[in-house]
Amino acid sequence: MPFEPGEVVAPSDPRIVLEGQWGHQPGVAITVNSGSRLSFSFAGEWVQLLFDTDGLTVAPHLWITVDDGEPTLHVVEDSVIDLSAPTGRHKVEVVVKDVNEHANRWNPPFESAVVFAGLVLDVNSRLRLSGRPGGPRLEFYGDSITQGVRAIGPEIESEGVDGTASYAYLTARAFRATSYQVGFGSQGIVKPGNGEVPSGLESFGWNFAGSPAERVESPDVVVVNLGVNDETLTADQYGEYVGRVRSAYPSTTVVALTPFNGKHADTIAAAVKSFDDENVVLIDSTGWITEDDCTDNIHPSVAGHAKIAAQLVPALEATTALRLPSI
Repeated sequence: MPFEPGEVVAPSDPRIVLEGQWGHQPGVAITVNSGSRLSFSFAGEWVQLLFDTDGLTVAPHLWITVDDGEPTLHVVEDSVIDLSAPTGRHKVEVVVKDVNEHANRWNPPFESAVVFAGLVLDVNSRLRLSGRPGGPRLEFYGDSITQGVRAIGPEIESEGVDGTASYAYLTARAFRATSYQVGFGSQGIVKPGNGEVPSGLESFGWNFAGSPAERVESPDVVVVNLGVNDETLTADQYGEYVGRVRSAYPSTTVVALTPFNGKHADTIAAAVKSFDDENVVLIDSTGWITEDDCTDNIHPSVAGHAKIAAQLVPALEATTALRLPSI
């Protein structure tokens, strides 16, 4: 039977679960970050995902999974994505594979962004209430490595990028955590990123320009992996960034994760020490990966990200209250 429109569901509907860095404007939810997710459950056969693509010049990439199937790649060039399944109850998960780092994704109107406008269900389908995410809450702030740039190949555009391959995404999944994965290519503590993104000091606390990053609950742990793109970096500058995180989340453990090539490691260690705060901790990742674990001598491959996550998980267990869930 052909699709026959029924209920229209707004992005703000509680039956749709949004995870990650989403900003909200009338009728839409917007993310400019890889690794952001949305999920919902429905009973029936058909559902349409709606997107606002007006003005976008570089289409974002999504992974969409229905039930236990393999993720399917969708390049959001049109405003509607049709999903169908045999009659029954189904779970849909949508994860942002990439929002292009080279297009404007900071200052509206965007050239690249995921602008989710809700759902349309077939007249014979019904949206069901899904359980809210449990587990700990993690936030990652980093650069192109956190974004997943060149993880799946040397291409500099979205074809080579996969936020779900990033060490940040893998680490969050290991802890079964709700995660905010904020990675901007070329960004540093004081250096602006690509795509009109300001420096880490200027962008922290914002989803994008004009959209404050508001949290219902503070995260349990924030992991900062910035600095490799800064030509010069002082302990005061790094400390100012950590201080802003600490001010936003007074009870959260802040983890300073040094760049994987060791750049500015001594400066970062000095900044952490200056806090004299047991909830501001250092994890030195120098040497966790080598150039052989990268696709271009800089950006980790899929295997390189997995290697990082395999070392970061126990390091977080050793320095924070995070614990892997029991099987």
